[in-house]
Amino acid sequence: MNKHFRQGRILEIIRRKTIHTQDELATELSVEGLHATQVTLSRDIKELGIAKTADGYRAVDALAPKAPGFGTVAAEFVTGIRLARNLLVLKTAPGNANSVAVAFDREAWPEVVGTIAGDDTVLIIAPDDPVAAELARRIRVYVE
Repeated sequence: MNKHFRQGRILEIIRRKTIHTQDELATELSVEGLHATQVTLSRDIKELGIAKTADGYRAVDALAPKAPGFGTVAAEFVTGIRLARNLLVLKTAPGNANSVAVAFDREAWPEVVGTIAGDDTVLIIAPDDPVAAELARRIRVYVE
């Protein structure tokens, strides 16, 4: 097990589930086949800048003021959507593709394989054609 992989899993776990103790975190990791000692978890929590709140562990970036959501950014900057099999191409105003891609990535839609941003184009990769078509439909709701 690689340290960066384990820390990535820790961040994912605390984003999707309320975790109040290191024991709960260790249990969640072990469900995924990752075993870590309390000392290791304590070090990871410190290195990742995770804070313990009344609502459980939270990444410090989760406590920061929220950036505009994908809906807001898409409505303002997306100028077109094209579907090409399992690929979705979002056209944006020049210089805004990265902002759109970052906002989209924050949504963490599980059906998305990945995104790539250029200057005025965002490529969204879906696992297959039907999923890409559904993504296009969902994104059009924000843009129209």
